[in-house]
Amino acid sequence: MDKNYSPKQMATRLHVSTTTLRRYEELDLVPDVPRTASNRRYYTPLHVQAFIALRALIKGFEIPVSYDVMSLLKKGHVEQALWTINLHQYHIQVEKQRVEEIMGLIQKTDFSKYRNIHVTEEMKIGEVAAIAGVNPSAIRHWEKEGLIRSKRNPENGYRVFTSGELKKIIVLSSLRKTVYFIENMKQLLAALETSDLAAIERSFKVALQKLNEQLKNQMNGISEMMRYIELHSFFEEK
Repeated sequence: MDKNYSPKQMATRLHVSTTTLRRYEELDLVPDVPRTASNRRYYTPLHVQAFIALRALIKGFEIPVSYDVMSLLKKGHVEQALWTINLHQYHIQVEKQRVEEIMGLIQKTDFSKYRNIHVTEEMKIGEVAAIAGVNPSAIRHWEKEGLIRSKRNPENGYRVFTSGELKKIIVLSSLRKTVYFIENMKQLLAALETSDLAAIERSFKVALQKLNEQLKNQMNGISEMMRYIELHSFFEEK
């Protein structure tokens, strides 16, 4: 329990560079680093667990979230850090439910309504954006990437979208965080056009698998974070 580590030893143990360790320190994410009588920096077991917790959190959550949580813990705001983690756990639950909801939507042959909103064959970009819950700029980007297509209303020249394109937009909005590569999305949307349900189901299974892996990483990050909190309390009581 009392073993101390030099920066090089710590970097080797964590498989990172000493520069990375210093960056974490400069960002105020870990306890202040003490120095020996000869003015050499060294790390205690508490620092070891702080670094382990930080690295585990980064693997399960986005870097800004992990940094925010570790910064709060450094300041002693334990409850606020826990609620921050709780919020982002809720987000992944919502994302999983959305993926499952969209899978059910794709399997439905009747697409005249979506969440009690009437779907037509000529919807403006603002309408489909509101129905799908995305920004119009995202739709323009996906169209530029060749993922979706619009047509022009001959009377007023407005860009309009069919129900089939709306379904693609909804799929894109649900899988954009779990299916990362444009080519993968193109294959999925091509399967959607041809009603290849087997290919579509495979894509959604990949999305759910990614979410499951992220959840496991998050739980591991939380476990290491709790060890850090408990160890910090132990040292404070000594």
